[in-house]
Amino acid sequence: MKITLKLFASLTDYLPTASKYTNVVALDVAPDTTIGQLVEQHRLPEKLVHLVLVNGSYIAPELRATRTLTEGDVLAIWPPIAGG
Repeated sequence: MKITLKLFASLTDYLPTASKYTNVVALDVAPDTTIGQLVEQHRLPEKLVHLVLVNGSYIAPELRATRTLTEGDVLAIWPPIAGG
């Protein structure tokens, strides 16, 4: 099934080179793939997976291991952001 993965800030380093400037990549994933599985597959450091949205809705950390993705979902992930 097709989904869209969007990574922001320092997480764009984990995207394919061609996607680093757009921060978006289309993925073909197995049905019932969870957010946690996708994070593992793409080797995203867990400490950098801070804000997670699926289709614009926040997914709490305790739900990410069991929340499955469906056809057409847009998964967006941000690292912790510090400012000053």
